[in-house]
Amino acid sequence: MGVSLKKLIIDNKEYKSRLILGTGKYKDFKETGKAIVASECEMVTVAIRRLNIGQDKGAPSLLDVISPEKFTILPNTAGCYTCEDAVRTCELASELLSGKMLVKLEVLSDSKTLYPNVVETIKASEILVKKGFKVMVYTTDDPVVAKELEKIGCECIMPLGSAIGSGLGIINEFNIREIVENADVPIIVDAGVGTASDACIAMELGCDGVLMNTAIACAKNPILMASAMKHAIEAGSKAYEAGRIEKTLKGVASSPKDGVITDD
Repeated sequence: MGVSLKKLIIDNKEYKSRLILGTGKYKDFKETGKAIVASECEMVTVAIRRLNIGQDKGAPSLLDVISPEKFTILPNTAGCYTCEDAVRTCELASELLSGKMLVKLEVLSDSKTLYPNVVETIKASEILVKKGFKVMVYTTDDPVVAKELEKIGCECIMPLGSAIGSGLGIINEFNIREIVENADVPIIVDAGVGTASDACIAMELGCDGVLMNTAIACAKNPILMASAMKHAIEAGSKAYEAGRIEKTLKGVASSPKDGVITDD
């Protein structure tokens, strides 16, 4: 029997898959394509400053293995450290993708931590939203900042679970839950996922989806890990919808007490 899950709608499009894949770090585009197929995702994100999607006419293109007709191509601003660079990158991405305005914004603070620069992120979000972009924004797990970005008009808020590529999972579950409970837009955990259980936890917290790259691309078997992540996302989403039992410090008998034979 099927389970009816809440809908994920981004830029007026409904997605069945709650998994978004990054396309960096794979050994080649062929492996990238296989992982995407195994994950059954519908949206993939591309670092415009690092991967070719047509800006280099003579080089292999990611679009050779990923069809824009079948997948939503989400350009991102990875590698940008200022508002100005991020805005220019989004404008370039729109030109390369025939005027499409859905982008993933990330403005980093430094090359060591790869944490979001919140000040520059807010500035870039305001500019891009005014220009008509649909902004999916990478940010910290601060509930106040998340709400501010939502008020600006961002399409989707993407708090980190932990540092990009760290594999530490979701360090602050309480903040992620707080962001989810107060949001009126989709919340997608972005960064820090290391294995399938991390993705499952994100969904159990009520997130609308998870974006990941390193956890799959750098696994010993990326194709198998992509499949594992698909099932983890589905399991966590269903568990959230089903509603977990309350935690208790005492044992609670699972069998009924009525009708138990006693010596009395």
